Amino acid sequence: MRRRHFIKTVALSAVGTATVSVARAGVPPALQLPDYRGPNVILVRFGGGVRRRETIDPQHSYCRFFLKDLVPRGTFYPKMTIDQFQDINTSHGEGTLYIATGKYEKFKGVGEKIGDRKWLDARFEASVPTVFEYLRAAYNVPEHQTLIVNSEDRGDEEFYNFSNHHLYGAQFKSNTLSLRRFKTWLLRKQIAEGKFADKKLDKKRKDLKKMESIDYRHEETDGQVTELQAFWQRWADHYGESGFVNPRGDRLLTTLAMRAMRELRPRLMMINYTDPDYVHWGNPHHYTQAITIIDQELEKLDAAINNDPFYCGNTVFVIVPDCGRDSNPYAAVPFQHHFNSKSAHEIFALFVGPGIERGAIVDKPADQIQVASTIGQLMKVPTPHADSRVLEEVFA
Repeated sequence: MRRRHFIKTVALSAVGTATVSVARAGVPPALQLPDYRGPNVILVRFGGGVRRRETIDPQHSYCRFFLKDLVPRGTFYPKMTIDQFQDINTSHGEGTLYIATGKYEKFKGVGEKIGDRKWLDARFEASVPTVFEYLRAAYNVPEHQTLIVNSEDRGDEEFYNFSNHHLYGAQFKSNTLSLRRFKTWLLRKQIAEGKFADKKLDKKRKDLKKMESIDYRHEETDGQVTELQAFWQRWADHYGESGFVNPRGDRLLTTLAMRAMRELRPRLMMINYTDPDYVHWGNPHHYTQAITIIDQELEKLDAAINNDPFYCGNTVFVIVPDCGRDSNPYAAVPFQHHFNSKSAHEIFALFVGPGIERGAIVDKPADQIQVASTIGQLMKVPTPHADSRVLEEVFA
């Protein structure tokens, strides 16, 4: 272990990243890294895949708050695209990692096969660091203050907290808030308290092992960090243990995020909304209603930022979709995103916050992978493995 740390330290020193190399020399980062004093960033994945038509087209939009209130307060990129050459997949897991890492990759799932194929396998491993890793490698920011808020339905996305880059990885990972993580914490607690016996206990232990294995690269068999265990205890005290009292769908993600803001004070948080993807069931109303809900949740988040002295005046709101959707009117199920069509590559982005140009509409192409380097510059964090092009118009 010492030899590995030494090799990493030498390599990092060679490229001039002295601050990061100290953190990897085996000395606790809290004793070596400077405290973070820059802006907080709340990154929203306007997720589940959305078209521009139903989101930012004023004639057809279901996003009243986004267009009428947020856009005039920030720098807006209505012509952002995902890989204009259309060589990569347009889907949720990939889009999430493109945003978080600032690099396009052709991912292959590493999950177990079902039959003769890996069906809808989105267990992807990024080869370059996420913005969370960059932040924690540069500053003394604890794990529980870098958070990804996930839907329970996105089990494959539960472990996008870190890359497999040899100079970063698990030691600088973020953490996840999701109902799945709550249920894992709860079952572990119930077993420890002796609530099960005999065959039922055996079954519950198997269930727990399966739940822990979701994050197979970094199993938390001893539980999440202390701060998150306390967070889940307070959640259980408020909502109970049934899972039926708390909000559902994307409203749940907002509730988790706002409680985290009050109790954990995250410096960097990514909220992965996903409900528009329920259009795969074939009902267009599922899609448009989900867009309306996300718009309502953005309004709640904005109010939470403005009403909290820790975040008010010191928080950048970044909103960007994971992917677009197809415009084929003849598809059996409308609004797909797997056919690599032009509209599936067409998205948008908005930056709102202190120091960001207000009312700026950038009428030129931009690229999804520029978001990561732009966040890095906002937070004064080097992002050496991300796309180097920042969205310059963001900076007033």
